[in-house]
Amino acid sequence: MSQEKLKVLFAASEVVGFAKTGGLADVAGALPKAIKKLGHDIIVVMPRYYQIDKSQLTKLEAPLGVPMGAMGELWAGVYTTTLAQSEVPVYFIDYERYFGRSGLYDDHEGSFEDNANRFIFFSKAALQLCKMLHFTPDIIHANDWHTAAIPLLMKTRFVHDFAFAKSVLTIHNLQHQGNFHKNIMDVMEVGWDHYNSHEFESMNSVNLLKGGIMHADAVTTVSKKYAQEIQTPEFGFGLQDHIGAHSDKLFGILNGVDYDEWNPSVDNLIAKKYDIDDMSGKLECKRDIQRHFNLEVRENVPLIGFVGRFVEQKGIGLIATVINGLLDMDVQIVMLGAGEKWADGFFGNVAYHRPNFGLHVGYSDGLAHKIEAGCDMFLMPSLFEPCGLNQIYSLRYGTLPIVRATGGLDDTIVNFDEHHQHGNGFKFYDAAPEALYYTVLWAVEIYYKDKAAFKDMQERAMKEHFSWDDSAKSYEAVYQYILNRHNTPKPIL
Repeated sequence: MSQEKLKVLFAASEVVGFAKTGGLADVAGALPKAIKKLGHDIIVVMPRYYQIDKSQLTKLEAPLGVPMGAMGELWAGVYTTTLAQSEVPVYFIDYERYFGRSGLYDDHEGSFEDNANRFIFFSKAALQLCKMLHFTPDIIHANDWHTAAIPLLMKTRFVHDFAFAKSVLTIHNLQHQGNFHKNIMDVMEVGWDHYNSHEFESMNSVNLLKGGIMHADAVTTVSKKYAQEIQTPEFGFGLQDHIGAHSDKLFGILNGVDYDEWNPSVDNLIAKKYDIDDMSGKLECKRDIQRHFNLEVRENVPLIGFVGRFVEQKGIGLIATVINGLLDMDVQIVMLGAGEKWADGFFGNVAYHRPNFGLHVGYSDGLAHKIEAGCDMFLMPSLFEPCGLNQIYSLRYGTLPIVRATGGLDDTIVNFDEHHQHGNGFKFYDAAPEALYYTVLWAVEIYYKDKAAFKDMQERAMKEHFSWDDSAKSYEAVYQYILNRHNTPKPIL
């Protein structure tokens, strides 16, 4: 246990097990449990979306009043339960007008027009919840643009209640910044003097993430490389100079993974369990995937998998450009995901014409596990990747990642060195179709021509360990630093 027990409020718009669209939910479901294990008192707060069954939750008797400027005080319900396999409390803000919808941020017609009001309401509700529970946090940990108003709210509208608390803002994906009409300054109730180019103003509108970066006591990203990248024009999405100006409080902390869930030795979703000392089960998992996708059941053919959203960020355009060239090799490729409509249709057409290609449009957690276990290699050609989790899952399953060297992919994957027989995967650097093509070709050649090297690399991959316990210690160091900045050196993470 740490010397100083801290009280932490962790505010997130999504948490795995309740509502998820991306990696933020994975972090919000795992990091608080690891922080709790370090001896700290932590609670999680999120919206109670329509998809979350409130009959499975416990309702708090008292309603929660949330001030919303000219709209007056809005009253919300509060429900609670705990994170899976833990004693970490999760509180749900229940307000039907804002959260009783089919989607979290959007539906088939696009983003909700009142997203600014929805998440400013949630940010204020998170702070009001602390008062209701008589929970006085030392640290308030906000995540992405949805809760980026919290650091300033703590210093203004709620300063009397949180005068001694410090704030951390974690950026999970800088592409999404929360840009809205400037009138939401009135909804925030923080004063128009904060609407300027150093704080919330951006191109004559409000940028919530920009203001959060300015006012947070510490800003973190989900990998070391991504913390560097977002200070460059290529990855900064217009905020690179603003982030650079605040780089003294910027930390890169790599996400961990939940090895209770993603581990071939305990995985009940795969055809046969296996581990580094006996990998015979992996072959049965390969046959299972081949049968599932109606591919020829062959032992000695490289099976390459992809699991992810069919969007530009994930390099789906690169894959589309070279997919037929890749399938001309003696390989099999399977893809699981959904996203841009052109991609669904394009890959559907490829699947119709190519017998060595399998496609599942949509998402299936069980099938994702089967692909990780059954494939020989895993494709992640992302244009940018703040952290990435699938490449870490792949390592544990002995499924060698083929990645673009960006963000967390670059931090976790060591490129194969044929001379020194070193590395745990294959990397390319240029976001170009030919770079992807020739890297896959190289990996396939190693698979066919140097079985011993390929097997050694699988064993090295399976020995890698990226634990949430390690990540939590880094966050703990950041918490302690901002609380005792004058007496504590800046941590080197």
